[in-house]
Amino acid sequence: MRNPLADAEAIFRAGLDRVDPLAMMQRVLTLTGDTLRVTTETECHVYDLARYRRIYVLGMGKASGRMALGLERLLGERITAGVVAVKEGYLETLSRIRLLEAAHPVPDARGEAAAREVLAMAREAGPDDLVIVLVSGGGSAILAAPLDLPGLPLTLADKQAATRALLACGASIHEINCVRKKLSAVKGGRLAAAIAPADCLGLLLSDVVGDDLDVIASGPTVPDSTCGADALAVVERYGVGERIGKNVLAVLSAVADGRAPETPKAGDPVFEHVRTVLIGTNYQALLAARDKAAALGYATLVLTSHLAGESREMANLFLGVAKDIAEYAIPLPRPACLIAGGETTVTLRGPGKGGRNQEMALAFLAGLAGEPRNAEEAVFLAASTDGSDGPTDATGAFASLAILREGQNLGLDARAYLAANDAYHYFEAVGRLLKTGPTNTNVCDVKVLLVP
Repeated sequence: MRNPLADAEAIFRAGLDRVDPLAMMQRVLTLTGDTLRVTTETECHVYDLARYRRIYVLGMGKASGRMALGLERLLGERITAGVVAVKEGYLETLSRIRLLEAAHPVPDARGEAAAREVLAMAREAGPDDLVIVLVSGGGSAILAAPLDLPGLPLTLADKQAATRALLACGASIHEINCVRKKLSAVKGGRLAAAIAPADCLGLLLSDVVGDDLDVIASGPTVPDSTCGADALAVVERYGVGERIGKNVLAVLSAVADGRAPETPKAGDPVFEHVRTVLIGTNYQALLAARDKAAALGYATLVLTSHLAGESREMANLFLGVAKDIAEYAIPLPRPACLIAGGETTVTLRGPGKGGRNQEMALAFLAGLAGEPRNAEEAVFLAASTDGSDGPTDATGAFASLAILREGQNLGLDARAYLAANDAYHYFEAVGRLLKTGPTNTNVCDVKVLLVP
């Protein structure tokens, strides 16, 4: 007999397995003698390692520790030294590369110290050296050194306040990172500037909708496509000027009017010896999830890898599709599995605890509470591939009419919990949180809708 909850989790985990950073590094990188090849579906690059005096490894992000493990297994003692910063708990056992832990999503002093170490090693590299930079989602917060500008003091506390304000206002990751780049000594191509004139190979795992290279971890090794005026526009759009603080506003204004240096742009000489390769994406996870769903007997459709917008609004989309499948067999006949990926946002209105995926699952339940007709059998799972949905220990949450009734039997009002942005405590009470622990990867989120 079919178990939709178990099926939904199995489908999600199949996508998760596909984007394991160690497997991706082994798939993309090969070493024959002194020849290192980097090969993806769309490009191939060759490096003669014999011509380099030293090989350094730098990295940042939730998946960068596992990426470093793959690199160590391939290159071994060829690696001279390395420093990689990961989210606390996202650890691997390494021998040639130092692994440093830091906070996420709000940076801490460990992240600032790690950024200083990464910059120091980058500046050691010379024209006969190769620097391999491992970049994945979460790197913006995990590696967080404030930009040092004469007469414009900027502290870690300033960056923390700005991060909290931007995370709470509903801004997209593109908008948040636009601001972050202007405040950082590492982001927006500034790490590439520190590495120059050494050769730089950036290996990226994407956690952003659209896979924009300068948005992934705020683009430490790629040209910045935004300017100071863009960052100020984000602040104005969301009305967070007072909350991000006067020091941050002063720096953004100085960059916008030319009194402080901009991030390096396309054509800047610092990128002359930089090559950037995207090795893993959300879409790859969706395809693997699709294959698993098909193997389980579901008619399957990957809807999009570009899901964005408010979590609670996107929940209504999935609920509407579930009803269409049940009533009209569109866009799929039953048993049906609809899969989507991307990254939504949450505008905080209440004091509760949760993440964007838990919020979406709770909004799905709230919609069911209002009108369950034709969605009685639907099961919905919203989960993050990095294993931590927002500032919680949960990966995501399940939603269904049966789960709604479990909550009602406990006296829980899904709509009241949603109003308080308190999805975590709702799903904790009904026992429907999904917890994987740290996955050591990060390619946005995966949503699975089943209509048996």
